[in-house]
Amino acid sequence: MLSEKIKLLAKQYAPELIDVRRYLHAHPELSYQEFKTAAYVKDKLTEFGIPFESKATTGVLGIIKGNNPDSSVIALRADMDALPILEENDVPYQSINKGVMHACGHDVHTSILLGAAKILNELKNEWEGTIKLIFQPGEEKNPGGASYMIKDGVLENPKPQGIVGLHVHPGLNIGQLSFKKGRVMASADEIYITIRSKGGHAAAPHLTADTVLIASHLIVGLQQIISRNNNPTSPSVLSICSIQGGHTTNVIPSEVKLMGTFRAMDETWRYKAHALIQQQAKGIVEGMGAELDLHIDIGYPTVDNDPAFTEIAWKLADEFMGKEHVEETETRMGAEDFGYYTQVIPGCFYRLGVRNEQKGIVHQVHTPKFDIDENAIEIGVGMMAFLGVNLR
Repeated sequence: MLSEKIKLLAKQYAPELIDVRRYLHAHPELSYQEFKTAAYVKDKLTEFGIPFESKATTGVLGIIKGNNPDSSVIALRADMDALPILEENDVPYQSINKGVMHACGHDVHTSILLGAAKILNELKNEWEGTIKLIFQPGEEKNPGGASYMIKDGVLENPKPQGIVGLHVHPGLNIGQLSFKKGRVMASADEIYITIRSKGGHAAAPHLTADTVLIASHLIVGLQQIISRNNNPTSPSVLSICSIQGGHTTNVIPSEVKLMGTFRAMDETWRYKAHALIQQQAKGIVEGMGAELDLHIDIGYPTVDNDPAFTEIAWKLADEFMGKEHVEETETRMGAEDFGYYTQVIPGCFYRLGVRNEQKGIVHQVHTPKFDIDENAIEIGVGMMAFLGVNLR
């Protein structure tokens, strides 16, 4: 059976792919700077005999054609960028680029897609259709590398019938996968606010507009947008995460800056909320005598897993892994630019368990001690390859 061949090859190539992951982990590059990473991916595809082309500067698109290549097209996606985090793991493959770390598992995602590509190419006479391999830059930074890859045509000529992506899940034990139909991750927009007045002496607040006090009112007021306007059955979050202003005890600053994030699971509510944020901020700040600059940087859309496509992928996972190893994933207010793909074609974004408490592998993504149980690579490679040859 093809599934057994895929499992055997995933097991056979696992040590090699762990080395690939360790190389990538030791050589991380920030968003849109993945030049060496892209070159490494191209070298591997060349080694495997898989044709490719460059996309969106540091992106790579590989193509594998099976029998009857025009009969179907499926895309498999991995992201390649790292984060500006100083790694604290004492491991042989620790990052050599100080202050840059693969703290979100993109080294794992890239290794898994390379492994799946090797298997799929080796077995290309035993499956039908075409598989597009999308290695994308810039998942961690607006406007998202997926948006650039789409603009550069990765979903055209030929257009895939669906796309699959995975993400490591440090809350899910090794040996487990998780899926969810429908909205699974939130949209994410960045909020930048500047409040200005002429400033003044703290003992004479009546002679100016108190930018700090106004900022305090604004932070509280913005929370009412969520609590009083959003449907409570639809998750949404507005968090102000930075306040910058003032430098001493007795001077009201002329300027206070706020930064935050807005998350939503509903695209209609998302843009309605943007208007409400603008309206609320203008009313509070100008009503209290100060000037306002407000910018909302539009970020990633909601990741909306196509129900029918995801149901097929879920059943295939049950078949490949055994039902006891597949569960429903939770809705997360984190964001992923995979949402751009799901706006264009049916998509399935699922989770790969990498947690192992016995090994002390328990740290969350985006932290200096994040790591994975590398046995997850064999599982991820086999599952991705199996989905590639069976999803239609």
